[in-house]
Amino acid sequence: MTQKETLAAIAAGLLDGTLKVIDCTAPLGPDTPLLKLPPELADDTPKIEIHKISEYGDRGPFWAWNWLKLGEHSGTHYDAPHHWITGKDYPDGSVDTVDPQKFVAPANVIDCSKEAAEDPDFLLTVEHVKAWEAEHGEIKEGEWVLMRTDWDRFNGNEAAYLNADEHGPHTPGPTAEVIQYLMEDRKALGWGTQCIGTDAGAAGGFEIPFPAHNLLHKHNRYGLASLTNLDKLPPKGAILIAAPLKIVKGTGSPIRALALVAG
Repeated sequence: MTQKETLAAIAAGLLDGTLKVIDCTAPLGPDTPLLKLPPELADDTPKIEIHKISEYGDRGPFWAWNWLKLGEHSGTHYDAPHHWITGKDYPDGSVDTVDPQKFVAPANVIDCSKEAAEDPDFLLTVEHVKAWEAEHGEIKEGEWVLMRTDWDRFNGNEAAYLNADEHGPHTPGPTAEVIQYLMEDRKALGWGTQCIGTDAGAAGGFEIPFPAHNLLHKHNRYGLASLTNLDKLPPKGAILIAAPLKIVKGTGSPIRALALVAG
């Protein structure tokens, strides 16, 4: 099949419904859960605000529109290399300079939902990933790797979603060795999770603190957080579209993450 025929087949599949579009995005609004930082480090991202400019009235008789106040890393969002000190020097490391060819790529979905339900501090290891590859096939260069935990079931409840106590947050995520393996051995495009960030809740205390952030961006790669509906994606075969807003010098952006799957 030629590239032209492949595009024609995709177009036909979208029109006749044999190719489904899965929304992997959480609602973005005042109730969206947001990351909380220790007060000695920095201010938290402010709550999302939606302010009405006009709605078919005296201030705009024919139109309705709003203005927004939100952080770059709010809701379902994209982390660019400039988000972390290890990626700060890449000339293509802000969202306005990333090659758009990298916004669309195949997705590998590793199902950890059972383990995360049993242990909110569950960590994905290299052994888990290699066992998954033995069953489903090797992760290829330039592909997304997504950790399915079904954590999006807590999305409407910030306390449950952050799952923090006096010892800190308790959410699943990757070990440093997993991110090293994906970046160095598999040369993956990036890493995504269904939790508030790309790292596990306890990652600040790891030997390499916040390894997903540190190592992804060190390799000029990308992170996705607060994804939803990964249970609707196959382990392999989906195409993920994750395009950030073209914010000048932006370190990240809320996105509408969409996956194409066979119907």
